[in-house]
Amino acid sequence: MARAVQLAQRGLYTTMPNPRVGCVIADAAGAILAEGWHRRAGLPHAEIEALQAAGGRAADATVYVTLEPCSHTGRTGPCVEALVAAGVARLVFGMEDPNPSVSGSGLQKLREAGIEVEGPVLERECRALNPGFIKRMTLGLPMVRCKSAMSLDGRTAMASGESKWVTGPAARADVQRLRARSCAIVTGVETVRFDNPNLNVRADEMALELLSAEEAARVQPLRVIVDSQLRTPVDAFILQGDAPTLICTTERADSSRSERLQGAGAEVLALPADSGGRVDLSALLRELARRQCNEVLIESGATLSGEFLYRGHVDELIVYMAPKLLGSSARPLFELPIARMGSVLPVTITDMRAVGHDWRITATTDIER
Repeated sequence: MARAVQLAQRGLYTTMPNPRVGCVIADAAGAILAEGWHRRAGLPHAEIEALQAAGGRAADATVYVTLEPCSHTGRTGPCVEALVAAGVARLVFGMEDPNPSVSGSGLQKLREAGIEVEGPVLERECRALNPGFIKRMTLGLPMVRCKSAMSLDGRTAMASGESKWVTGPAARADVQRLRARSCAIVTGVETVRFDNPNLNVRADEMALELLSAEEAARVQPLRVIVDSQLRTPVDAFILQGDAPTLICTTERADSSRSERLQGAGAEVLALPADSGGRVDLSALLRELARRQCNEVLIESGATLSGEFLYRGHVDELIVYMAPKLLGSSARPLFELPIARMGSVLPVTITDMRAVGHDWRITATTDIER
């Protein structure tokens, strides 16, 4: 199963909206006969890849797979039927399918066909492969990461807005890899207006092997702008290139501006407004889940990032800390309306490591609102 997890990780940047899945077929003595992993939506699932590689040797073998085999027909046929047809004797699974409408049905069909089923095995490691897929299947929401970069004194930019570059090349390459594993990247209109980012995945900046980087950048994540009043410039870089762009606004926005932005290549979507007349972030996340977005990356300024965080929408924080001091007049990491110690927002640091000359801090949030 540990090897199956390794295989599933090869699909980190490519399988969306499908889950990352790995499969190993072994004989009665435990010798590996074949391996497979899901590469991209529309291509064979991990079990089918492994069965094709094993051929007739799959009969009476044991199959190790990180996720319960599918029992329904999507772009490809049911893996359960292929396993039964191959005559495998035993299946060991890492975790059940998180979709409540199908969870356990694949395992039950295998048992009914006389195949021995065991599991879950290494469930924590298998669940860690697909946090966004699991959350979308169970809660109807994507897994949300918020990425920020700061100086040692917790500042992101000078008071003038100047911010390039707070962190070094290794941290920026790491951000490219975060983007590549995400289905959507969300930013605010102020970031678009003042920083004019592309927010795309660039293969030459990922610090991966050439072929792996090119494969990762092949399907670009959806770029999402939160723009309640449609102030996005029609010549903004984020509207250019091959990556799709979605501008989320409210029904109060000027329709003529909407037409101009659509003419520039963007999709404009009116969502419900919150009590302040801004785009309701809960509605935005539900819409992204409806569009089969598993993992969403927030790359925005202190105001929008702070709003996502304060409203309890962020599952994971990724903060890059540079060995620099920007001073007390520089801009803060988040805009948060906190006045008392009793109101602080708790987080749990789960990882801290050097990335070039910078440090990357990973934390989960414990915020319920």
